[in-house]
Amino acid sequence: MATLYEGYTLCGVGPVQNSSNIGILGVEQGGDIDHVLVTDSSRSITVYKVSDQKPTGSWSVKQGQIISCPAVFNTQSQEYVVVTDDRVVRVWKEDDVNLEKAFKATVSADVLKVLSATDSEPVVLFCCGAVRFLDSLLASPQQPIEDVLTEDEIIRWSTIVKAEHQLVILFSTEQRGEHCLYVQRFNPNTLVKHRFETEPGLSSLFILSSYPNDSFVLLATQLYIISDLNGSVYESVLPFRSSSTGAEGVQALSRSLCLSLPLGEEKLMSGAAVVLDEAHVAVVGFPHPSLLSSVDYLCIWNTHFQTLQASKEMAGRIYSQLWCYSGKLYVPHGKMLSVIPFDCQKSSLAAAMGKQKQTSQSGKDFSVEIWNICPILAVEDVQAEVGEFIRRTPQADLQLAAGRVALELVSRSQTDANFYPQCAFLLLLETRYLCYSVCPELLSLAMVKKDFYLCQIAFQIFSDIPEAVTCACLKTILSTPDLEMETVNLDTDSVIFMKELTQAHSRSDEEGGQLNGFCPPALESDVSDNPSNKLQRDPLALDMSCPVGLHKGALLNEVLQTAYSDRSLLPHLKDLTVPQVIVFLQYLRFLYFKYSHDAHKQIRALRTPSISQIIDWVCLLLDAHFTVLAVAPEAKRLVFDLHKFVRSQVKLYAELGKIEGSLQVLKNSKQSEDFGMYAIQVIELF
Repeated sequence: MATLYEGYTLCGVGPVQNSSNIGILGVEQGGDIDHVLVTDSSRSITVYKVSDQKPTGSWSVKQGQIISCPAVFNTQSQEYVVVTDDRVVRVWKEDDVNLEKAFKATVSADVLKVLSATDSEPVVLFCCGAVRFLDSLLASPQQPIEDVLTEDEIIRWSTIVKAEHQLVILFSTEQRGEHCLYVQRFNPNTLVKHRFETEPGLSSLFILSSYPNDSFVLLATQLYIISDLNGSVYESVLPFRSSSTGAEGVQALSRSLCLSLPLGEEKLMSGAAVVLDEAHVAVVGFPHPSLLSSVDYLCIWNTHFQTLQASKEMAGRIYSQLWCYSGKLYVPHGKMLSVIPFDCQKSSLAAAMGKQKQTSQSGKDFSVEIWNICPILAVEDVQAEVGEFIRRTPQADLQLAAGRVALELVSRSQTDANFYPQCAFLLLLETRYLCYSVCPELLSLAMVKKDFYLCQIAFQIFSDIPEAVTCACLKTILSTPDLEMETVNLDTDSVIFMKELTQAHSRSDEEGGQLNGFCPPALESDVSDNPSNKLQRDPLALDMSCPVGLHKGALLNEVLQTAYSDRSLLPHLKDLTVPQVIVFLQYLRFLYFKYSHDAHKQIRALRTPSISQIIDWVCLLLDAHFTVLAVAPEAKRLVFDLHKFVRSQVKLYAELGKIEGSLQVLKNSKQSEDFGMYAIQVIELF
């Protein structure tokens, strides 16, 4: 059994810049399971935090340079590696800003790809079939590289796998319609060539994927997409330990048919596949079995029982690319790169046919029992049943079962206006096994019911809320009157934070209007260079009361901490009305003022927005509504105030920049080693 959950956009796919007709060169695992490294087909490399859908670092090559292969992360040295212009290997760290100033070395042959595995040294695969470990190559970049392949033999696919703490390189080649698989082992150092079986006289789209199983056997799954007949998925088994020394010549690679994919009437020109486990394979770009005319689908198939387990329509053009890391599929389509979480469970014929019963400790399907009797219970009885269900269900089964129960309760709440089991929903949320993609209607239902407490808890737990839903919730919060909002129950800690924040005295009040020796200039005057103005008290402090109620502010703080993608959020922010935008900006200005004067540091709270999140939302709102705010009379003062804030910060950083050289001298100065217990050292700053 397999499930595809609600996906979200990680980033946009730029215009195609290369002859391979793809928008993204590659997606590779980053420093941990929550970071990926995206290399686009133009000139940039970006690290994304997947849970937040936000970039944490980005680098670009100069105009005229070409990125030859996807960048990878070296987990041993904590460095990034990429190849440009086929032969220039570049290595840099997270804090390096300019890629041109990073280490680079020119090698003597064209590089096809850099392959990296966790806790292992990266391996460089050359177009000629030779391989080198990265460190040994960089130690002697101009070392001769031997030709492994014949002149017209081209590498079509490559990967690195790790089993029994040893690395194995797999790469397939094509030569005049013949496909071969090379297996490079390092201990001992052997290279074995295998020939794939192919049907003569038939055109085929050849796709490969691999998966190391628990027995340390490599499964090289061949997808022979025979355009004239059907799409056949074959499985070839490679033992990890091989007695071959590479002297036996080309070896035949046996195969067994494990799946036939429907192709429809049109000739298939592109597609991608990846093996998820021993029983499941994900494919994209192939027709849905029920809709043979449409190829815009991501599907998970069970290869043991040849059944379709899950499918999801993907809008826009489908590229021949698909990646899988840490339970998430990365699919470029249209103008975006989408992340689709998935789950594959242990295979059985009953599960593959959708007829497997979920058993609990008592030997009966307790979750099914709940939704069977749900239509005849009252709200209080449902709460009691859900509590008993959570108590009796094993933790291994609770994740799937909790989502089913939540879906059933939401379904009845939508059809029965008098039924809304808030406490039951809260109990299910407290299990931490619910997410937005498991029960997408729950948050919308809570907004309709004006259940702001449930919304607040969902915002704290769900990390996959779509940007459209975030904006819909934001609009509902802003449109609800403060008097009505103050009557609802919310998380106590969040309300206390707001209360103390509004009453807190800023450090600038205690220090005579200055913070770290700096104070923003007066708003009514542009003579900010006058030294006397720097000692004035901040005039905004006189009119810096919170523009919303405490409860509304607590909910807005939850929205500020929600993960989002800038590109996906901006269009939905335009749905906000001008009064809503002004109120939200006024609140963000209030938070920024308090934070910039360290008022928030005087308050103990578990969840508070960061100052960077506040600034990011200000920028997003201004980007989405700049034209309207520029002409709206009621927004003039607010925009003017924000402009003064920005200008004061620019001046502050400009002043800090002037002493950057002196600070660097202090940092790099070497103390004399010949002084005793006491010495006076004179350092000249210039």
